[in-house]
This record gives sequence, C-alpha cells and structure tokens, in this order.
Amino acid sequence: MMGGMKKKPGFHETGTRDSGLHGAGTRDSGLGTRQSRSRRACALRAVQCRGWRRHALPAFSESRVPSPGSRLQRGFTLLEMLAVIVLIGIIGTIVVRQVGHSVDKGKYGAGKAQLTTLGQDIDSYALDNGSPPQSLDDLVTKPANAANWQGPYAKPSQLKDPWGHAFGYQYPGQHGSYDLIFYGQDGRPGGTGYSADVGNWQ
Repeated sequence: MMGGMKKKPGFHETGTRDSGLHGAGTRDSGLGTRQSRSRRACALRAVQCRGWRRHALPAFSESRVPSPGSRLQRGFTLLEMLAVIVLIGIIGTIVVRQVGHSVDKGKYGAGKAQLTTLGQDIDSYALDNGSPPQSLDDLVTKPANAANWQGPYAKPSQLKDPWGHAFGYQYPGQHGSYDLIFYGQDGRPGGTGYSADVGNWQ
C-alpha cells in the first residue's frame, strides 16, 4: 500500500510537468501566432511600399524631371522648325522672283502697246496740223505754230512708259517722218531682254 501511495505523487508530478509543457506550448503557440501576424503585416507593408514606389515615384519623376529622350526630342523639334523657316524663305524668294518677272513682262508688253497708241496720237496731230509735232509735249499743250490744233491729243501720263521713263522722240526721224522709241526697263538706248528698245518703225 505504501508503495502504491508513493507512485501517485509521481503521476501527479508528471501531470504537472505535462500541464506545464502544455502551458508552455500554448504560450509558444500564441507567440507564434503574434509573430506570424507581425510577419504578414510587415509583408503587407512591404508590398504596399513597393506598389507605391512603382506607381507613385515614376509618375513624380516623369512629371518633374525631364528625361534625356525628351530633351533630344525638343532639340529635333527646334531643328525641324529652323528647317521649315529656311524652306519658307527659299520658297518666298522664288515666288517673289517669279512675280517680279511676271510684272516686268507685263510692263514691257504694256509699254509696246503704249508706243503704238502714242504713235496714233502723233498721226492725228499731223493730220490736223500738216506735220508731226516738234516734241511730244505739243500733244498735250498747244504750240504757237499749230494753227489747227484740236488737242489735247494725249494725257501727260501717256508720255511716260510703265516704268516712268519718257519715250524717245525725234522729228524729223531717221526711219520715217518721225521716230518714236520705247527704251524698256532701263530707260536708256540699247539693252537686252526687258530693256531692249522698241521703235515705231519695227
């Protein structure tokens, strides 16, 4: 009996130890749970931080800090603008030359037509007064020796060619009763192109 009584405390101690171990296991389990939660919270924060860096920081850097590619693009844009300006200048020069050429051509044709008209006015004067005028001014203002002057036969502006030069006139003429000459663009005898002379005898 006494031997059996001595065994009970052993079982009690063993149970106590098991209970202690069970308590320690419970504490370890609670600690493990807290640690696991802490790890998950840290992992979640790390993911959030990486996401914020991935989405927020590039947007900030792209909006605030110009990239080398954007600088290069702006440089090419400036060069393209300069090229366009130069091209416009070249085209403008060509257009101005073409327009000027057309204007000169028109003036030259108008001068030849004016030469014909002025010759007809001289012929009208000669019919009324028996001979051509001594000068082209006699077509506008009556001279003292013109007894049957019916003028004016021409306007003062008609005595100038389209470039504002006076027509050449000679009486008596070398090629007829009178010589009437349109000197062209340069307003002088001789010349080529739009400066070539045109006479009423041609």
